[in-house]
Amino acid sequence: MAVREAHTARGPADYLLYVDRKLVGVVEAKREGTALRAVEGQSARYAGGLTASQQLQAWRIPLPFRYETTATETHFTNTLDPNPRSREVFSFHRPETLARWMRAADEDPETPTLRAKLHSGLPELLTKGLRPAQERAVKGLEQSLQRNEPRSLIQMATGAGKTYTAVTSSYRLLKHAGAFRILFLVDRNNLGKQALTEFTNYVTPDDGRKFSELFNVQRLAGADMLGSSKVVISTVQRLYAMLKGRDVPSPDAEYEEFDSYDVDEVVGVEYNPDVPPETFDLIIVDECHRSIYGLWRAVLEYFDAFVVGLTATPVAQTFGFFHQNLVSEYTYTEAVADGVNVDFNVYRIRTEIGENGATIPSGIVVPKLDRKTREQRYEELDDEYAYTSRQLGRKVVSKGQLKLVLETFRDRLFTEIFARQPGQPERRYVPKTLIFAVDENHAEEIVATVREVFNESNEFCQKITYTVKNSDKLIAAFRNSPELRIAVTVNMIATGTDIKPLECVFFLNEVKSWAMFEQMKGRGARSIDPDELRSVTPDVAAKDRFILVDAVGVTDSERVDASPLEKQTEKQISLAKLLKKAGTLGLSLDEASTLASRISRLDKQITPEERAELEQLGGRPLTEVVRSLSRCNDPDAIEEARRSGPGWEHRLIEKAAEPLADPEFRQRLLDIRRAHDVVYDEVNPDALLEAGGVERSKIAERVVTSWAAYVQEHKDELTALEIAYRSGQSGREVYRQLKELSSRLARPPYQWTPDRLWEAYEILGKTAARPGVRYGAADLIQLIRYELRLVDGEPRPHRSVIEERFAAWLARQEQAGVRFTGGQVWWLERIRDVVATSATFDHNDLDEVPFTERGGTDGFLRAFGDDNAETILTDLNRDLTA
Repeated sequence: MAVREAHTARGPADYLLYVDRKLVGVVEAKREGTALRAVEGQSARYAGGLTASQQLQAWRIPLPFRYETTATETHFTNTLDPNPRSREVFSFHRPETLARWMRAADEDPETPTLRAKLHSGLPELLTKGLRPAQERAVKGLEQSLQRNEPRSLIQMATGAGKTYTAVTSSYRLLKHAGAFRILFLVDRNNLGKQALTEFTNYVTPDDGRKFSELFNVQRLAGADMLGSSKVVISTVQRLYAMLKGRDVPSPDAEYEEFDSYDVDEVVGVEYNPDVPPETFDLIIVDECHRSIYGLWRAVLEYFDAFVVGLTATPVAQTFGFFHQNLVSEYTYTEAVADGVNVDFNVYRIRTEIGENGATIPSGIVVPKLDRKTREQRYEELDDEYAYTSRQLGRKVVSKGQLKLVLETFRDRLFTEIFARQPGQPERRYVPKTLIFAVDENHAEEIVATVREVFNESNEFCQKITYTVKNSDKLIAAFRNSPELRIAVTVNMIATGTDIKPLECVFFLNEVKSWAMFEQMKGRGARSIDPDELRSVTPDVAAKDRFILVDAVGVTDSERVDASPLEKQTEKQISLAKLLKKAGTLGLSLDEASTLASRISRLDKQITPEERAELEQLGGRPLTEVVRSLSRCNDPDAIEEARRSGPGWEHRLIEKAAEPLADPEFRQRLLDIRRAHDVVYDEVNPDALLEAGGVERSKIAERVVTSWAAYVQEHKDELTALEIAYRSGQSGREVYRQLKELSSRLARPPYQWTPDRLWEAYEILGKTAARPGVRYGAADLIQLIRYELRLVDGEPRPHRSVIEERFAAWLARQEQAGVRFTGGQVWWLERIRDVVATSATFDHNDLDEVPFTERGGTDGFLRAFGDDNAETILTDLNRDLTA
């Protein structure tokens, strides 16, 4: 309730505000045009200068809720906030809202408001499941909110996990800051379902339950919102419809008018008591590069809420709307370096009509299509009809040009566009391809032509636009089905839609906007697990890049960035030459960028064991190596280096190439790459020299001789390994080194597995044949000791040596009068088995399977006693590995 012209001890207040019969605030009303900040002192005087009777009625003194208004402009100050300052609001808050704020303040006097809780800081962020870029974004946003910044911008590359970041922040704000409700605005309605899935399936790091078990999440539909909803997902168009009191269609229904940003004039809003300005405490605008800040800006500014923007492609208008408050930045180049995204190559298709247009002579009968009804009629041209390349797909559809472009794509798909990579089989499945058309009619023509050119069924190519029913099912099929290979869209899945298996983005629409081009390009950037990719594209090894096919010249424009990390092809400069140049600091900026791309692609192809070996050798993950080199493609890093003065380029390259200083690391990179390569010689004919059987003994002799030479060549390294093994200490480290040695030997130029080495010794009679026995990394230690002349007689498998030593040790214990119980023998035999399979035993192994079945270390101590346990363990380990 508001009491007009109430007299206070400091004079007459225009209005005093009562909630539940308690005096809580004051309103100072002024004529239109008055500068409201000039009268804030007046409001403060009335709020603090109450009469005796008013003080008895007051909830707090001074009154915390203060408004200044001219009817067209309203300011609000809540003095319960830390460092309270006024902010513009669309209208007065509802009494129910003030009552809710009062209850919250009574329950938590130390941090009575949302801003107070944010100012005091939220609990430490649990980073499990977050990538470093997501962690930086969450912390950056919370620091911005702690400063009471009304707007914050997060720039994250496409595919870097913006939505997951937003869900993490939403959970923390709802749980720890007491946020009332959060609005998550998506760019297009079909992205709302994707966002709902992210919120619903998010597993809270501190609680372990799913987000939806703790907070209700709703996609906006109908004419109202559920009162219990804590997160509401919508497009700005649907939100506007609700503010205007119109029915909002089902979120599962796709209507272009509820996704289109094209309106004739600036959108205006009026106060809606069912959706008051305080409905949301936080608004997260996903894909906020869109031009909603112009015509649609009023919808956002209606609400008294913090606004957070998420985008991969901020433009000048975006920075302006968010007050230049960029709280976190994660670029596409950084995402490629981290393995979150993949790099790309551009394939340009140029045709005569595509470049220069054409002229249809007069007197020719041409088909004409009505855009709305798609009714076709034929008409004879009275005059010649000239059209430009930019009219293709818009005013004119050249069937000859479209068919030529798609035939070129088909014919060169596996010879040039996706040329067979070394070590990979020839591909038969058309890579998942997304084609961008100009409009619905253009898309129809493309779908028909694709099916004809590839001679495939309807399932092979589908249109996914707003006019298509069940578009969600088609998107899911494009994502998960091996049958749907090519999708044609206009703009429905141009932004945000996640289709990881996509390997080709095809432009038949000349996009003018840099931001839109980046969004469309980004559809192909997502990395994907190789097994997941092969479930829809069976004949591909891994997704280490995507191809941007340009048939309209969109990459020719200076407005767009179509420059991949890889500046030079394998034909222009090999990986070996790039690594050699890195070692001598002879790289150029483009070569450093190219090397970053090559190593990033290699990181997608290698095994986890190879990746771990390289990390051990290089002292850092491969992603850090790529990130360092990719600075040579970072405009900000280049500009910063340029300002440092003469010699800046050399200094930048020297710093970028620092992780490649170790020649052994560079050689291992090259060796591993070659291990994944198969070179095809299509040039040299061959001539027969001999044909006949080869004795296995000759092959075995070469293997044993080469292995003996290897042992001598690496004598110091292998002797140190043998001494470490014999000492019985650092068992896990010894086994790790043996596994690393086994992996190294299995690659070219050796290609020796433990099985192959032992088979060679058996064939030559240097050790007894043992049919059916499989040899592992631990068995290498016996061959090393044999070639180092440290054992007498023939080499024997590691397990048989250990079992013989174990039997001898038990016999010696028995002779010394030691008798072991059945329970103790169980422990001793399991220790024997660990040494047989892992070369040595480490006391930490007691806390692993199978020892944990009987209590781990504590169980061992109980079985042998605190006084004897360590002595027995040390004595047994020493005898088994001696």
